[in-house]
Amino acid sequence: MIMNKPSEVVHLRWIFAVSNRFSRVDRNGRSAVTSVLASLGITFGVMTLIVVMSVMNGFQMGFKDAIMELSSYHVRVTGTDAGTETQFLAWCKKRKDIRSVTPFYEAQSFMVGTGSRQTAAVLRAVPENVLKTDAGFARELTVISGDFDISRDKSIVLGSGLAYSLGVSPGDEVTLLALSGGSDVQLLSRSRKFTVTGVFHSGYADINSSYAFININAGENNFGADAQKTFGIKLKRVSGDGIAVNAIHEAFPQLKAESWRSYNRSFFGVLRVEKNMLMMLVFLIFVVVGINIYNGMRRLVLERRSEISILSALGGRSGEIKAIFVMRGFITGFTGALAGVVLGLLISVNIGSVFRAAADVMYYAQYFMVLAFNPENAAYVQENPMYQLYASIPARIMPVEVCMIALFGICAPLAASFAASRDVLKMTVAEVLHDE
Repeated sequence: MIMNKPSEVVHLRWIFAVSNRFSRVDRNGRSAVTSVLASLGITFGVMTLIVVMSVMNGFQMGFKDAIMELSSYHVRVTGTDAGTETQFLAWCKKRKDIRSVTPFYEAQSFMVGTGSRQTAAVLRAVPENVLKTDAGFARELTVISGDFDISRDKSIVLGSGLAYSLGVSPGDEVTLLALSGGSDVQLLSRSRKFTVTGVFHSGYADINSSYAFININAGENNFGADAQKTFGIKLKRVSGDGIAVNAIHEAFPQLKAESWRSYNRSFFGVLRVEKNMLMMLVFLIFVVVGINIYNGMRRLVLERRSEISILSALGGRSGEIKAIFVMRGFITGFTGALAGVVLGLLISVNIGSVFRAAADVMYYAQYFMVLAFNPENAAYVQENPMYQLYASIPARIMPVEVCMIALFGICAPLAASFAASRDVLKMTVAEVLHDE
């Protein structure tokens, strides 16, 4: 085995040298354009897929972070009583994978604001120091008006969309006209008045338009004795929800633990399907590029019949001659994928500047077109606000996805080159020289 290693290195160098020679000679041949287009196709395919997936991750992770940090938590636990609550909280403190535990009550409400404006809302009662005990909650919730102050029992903090629907701002009063609860809760009442102390905004529109927060003591007083206390658990690793749920069931069989995957199954399932379909559509770029490389490599094999036959006559084995063309496909894929990864990462990191530049280009192009053909309406041309929205969403780069995209960009031309070189020695040396 040791004696074969130098021979294998020599064969590899010989294969690389011949492949490189074919590539340099082919720069002025008929396959030169095909080779350049194939490499550019891999580059732009990898670049496009990285940018698209990073932007899509930014959209989806913004939704997921807001939902899991403000609404669903990583794990929800219900069924505690006065005896098990203390034991459960003590058990959670000992777990190194648990980041925070937040008790809360939740009810449905029909709110009335100024001018008799009415809308449905989700009313959640949380501890008044939740911003200090839950770092994720504080990170995803941005107070845009007033303060997140629920220290008083009649204080309430509304989502930005909910406050707009009710026509209220900090200092105004809202009435919980209808409130879900147990048998001891009055369904309809105009005496449940709360003072708005703040308005918040999050990364998910449904939370902004429907959520309101009050003090946990106010929840106990207004939701009734039958209100179910829920414990929202935040984990250090989101993917550790299954382990945490199993551990809770083993330690406290009487409790019900629900993971964020099952609680938001339909919504996250839609996001996953959307991402997979988009990835499949963009992957079609590599299919087209692979077909292009296959046709170009087949043409190259036919153009190099005499050289191939001479190499065979000089002792070149079939596998080594095939490896010459496979090596060329690998080099094409590697250089294209490397350039695509670099460009894709640069665009993804500066995606905000890219969208703002695109907005300026589209605005001035539209402005000059209107100015040229309909100058009286040039003053009404405006910049598309969607570009600013896209620019405000940070791209999320997943290293695993980048590696998979780059690997697929290398494998596509590699497979095409291997398929094109299968019949590389179909003609004998005598036949080729006779044709020449």
